[in-house]
Amino acid sequence: MNVPQQVAILKEAQLAKDDKKAPEPQGDRSEQVFMQEVDAAVREDDLKNFGYRYGIWIGLGLVVALAALAGWIFYNNNLQEESGVRSEEYVAAIDSMKRNNLDGAASALKQLENADQIGYRASARMMQANIALEKQDLKAAIAGYKTIVADKSLPQPFRDLALVRQTTAEFDTLKPQEIIDRLKPLAVPGNPWFGSAGEMVALSYLNMEKADLAGPLFAQLAKDDGVPPTIRSRALQMAGIQGIDAVESDLDEENNPAAEEADTAASEGEAN
Repeated sequence: MNVPQQVAILKEAQLAKDDKKAPEPQGDRSEQVFMQEVDAAVREDDLKNFGYRYGIWIGLGLVVALAALAGWIFYNNNLQEESGVRSEEYVAAIDSMKRNNLDGAASALKQLENADQIGYRASARMMQANIALEKQDLKAAIAGYKTIVADKSLPQPFRDLALVRQTTAEFDTLKPQEIIDRLKPLAVPGNPWFGSAGEMVALSYLNMEKADLAGPLFAQLAKDDGVPPTIRSRALQMAGIQGIDAVESDLDEENNPAAEEADTAASEGEAN
């Protein structure tokens, strides 16, 4: 390529660069401004239409949300105030019980029997039944315990305790098999009511002349540290009457075939 050709190419390149730097025609700039104004107007119109169409619903939703928040705050405050009132009523009932004022305690508990708070409701009904039992009103006491047992909205520990006390109150009028069927799920080691339930089940076995099942159960009660001392003491005596030494060490028990047979009988009795 000769020099004149190179110069011509450089000039063409410079002219192309100058064309890119050249100002846009006035018509093109006006058209762009116009399009921007049209786009802004369309957006504004869309926003207005959206407001006309959904503005009422959005406002209503905000009002509902604020009302719900205010209602929740009001409800929570009322709930706290009501809990305070229920607490005072419960304390008043306890104070009346300590003074042996059973009628005063029953009157104070009346307001709690249908309380929204489950704990106060369950405790109030349990105490009402206990008061009836203390006043020798066996029918009212049993009815009160039955109500607690049947109320599935109450915590299970309250219902189990009510079942034990109901059975205690009805023990002399129930058939031994009824007592066993009712309390057997509770008459197992580790259950909080193993002491009371286990003793009644063991006595029922004796009443059915099933000493082979009663003796091992009495032995279990006597050895269980979680059972109240008074029940353990009675169970120890009853196990001894059945020919079972409930104070044997674990090592002696392992080497004593009679003890192993007793434990096996107890397990079979619980399984049946």
